[in-house]
Amino acid sequence: MIIKASQRSGAIALANHLMNLRDNDHVTLYELRGFIADNLHGAMKEAEAIRKGCKRLKQHVFSVSLNPPEKAKVTVQDFEDALERLEKKLGLAEQPRATVFHEKEGRRHLHAVYSRVDMQNMRAINMAHFKRKLQDVSRELYRHHGWKMPKGLMNNKDRAPLNYSLAECQQAKRTKTDPKVIKSLIQDCWNRSDNVKSFRQALEQNGLVLAKGDRRGHVAVDWEGNVYAVSRWAGIRTKAVREMLGQPDNLPTVDEAKSILARKVDPDLQQKIDEQSEALEKAEGEFLTRLNGMRQQQREDRSALENAHEIQRIDTIRHHADALPTGLKALWFRLTGQYRKIKGQIEQAAMQQLRAHAQERETLIRRQLLERRALQQERWLLRRQIDLQFTKRRAAYPRSDRHQCQRPSAKKGRSRFH
Repeated sequence: MIIKASQRSGAIALANHLMNLRDNDHVTLYELRGFIADNLHGAMKEAEAIRKGCKRLKQHVFSVSLNPPEKAKVTVQDFEDALERLEKKLGLAEQPRATVFHEKEGRRHLHAVYSRVDMQNMRAINMAHFKRKLQDVSRELYRHHGWKMPKGLMNNKDRAPLNYSLAECQQAKRTKTDPKVIKSLIQDCWNRSDNVKSFRQALEQNGLVLAKGDRRGHVAVDWEGNVYAVSRWAGIRTKAVREMLGQPDNLPTVDEAKSILARKVDPDLQQKIDEQSEALEKAEGEFLTRLNGMRQQQREDRSALENAHEIQRIDTIRHHADALPTGLKALWFRLTGQYRKIKGQIEQAAMQQLRAHAQERETLIRRQLLERRALQQERWLLRRQIDLQFTKRRAAYPRSDRHQCQRPSAKKGRSRFH
């Protein structure tokens, strides 16, 4: 499993994020350990209250996410085993913990939130080198389950350059484009450039204009007016970007870049592209309608199963209660030890019922994950079409006219880019 973790404050905000149903198909609060509350927000309020006993402690919770390989069959017990391993490695075995399952796009992953405060000594547990330790646990899990280990996990130097951050993913979602497509494009332009001129020309060939951002940084602007910070999307430090590109003062502003791009596209070609884009947007809307219908039906099925399980539990309790002896017979059963035997049989039957219910629940979840994964395949095909539109839009911009992206210089015969 890929394990990501962070120390943080803002436990209430974290609870809001973890219980968010807007961006997830299903959210399940699996377990609360060491908390009095029976819901996640109450547990996080407890963690906030406990933090006040450590006056200097700010990052009082430790958040972990466990992401198994895409097509791996991972049971709840496998997730629990992974948590046990990392708790042993980090010294969190006795700490209060909340665990939440998220299901999205046909995949299931687990979030765990720990309180870092050691209640007995009222001090924070030291999380030194936790990233390296979690990498070790992740490698152990891949070997234990026989999964194919990602190259980046085997060797940090081989980490995929197209891994993107949450901010990049959210920006790409707003622009309806795969973040890997955008990141690959900007990284490719950067890698085959050695100065501001060649980088600017490489961007222009892909329908982007190098511009000065609002915060005086270097940005790339596309035909729809979306702005991409060069440092973030190229995966390069800001200092290195400035060393190669210089100060952005002589670059066009974002608004000027939008005007430049608007003048460069052939109107007839732009109309055809817009028509195709509208058709894709319609298809995307139809997909979302189907997705919302599937989500609603799956949630209703789960609720119906839980209600059925609750009725079965109540009926079983009543049946066992009626089977227990009363009066003098009950006294005799206690004296002879038969009462303890009956009680043990009842407890064993109750445990068997709990295991059977858990198995039924897992079977339903696995079936729903497969259904959701099949629908996601359609989404990926649609996404490829949208990415193809991205490529067509880039190709719509003429590549021969290099100087349309330059602003006139005060000195005749020289560009202000140099």
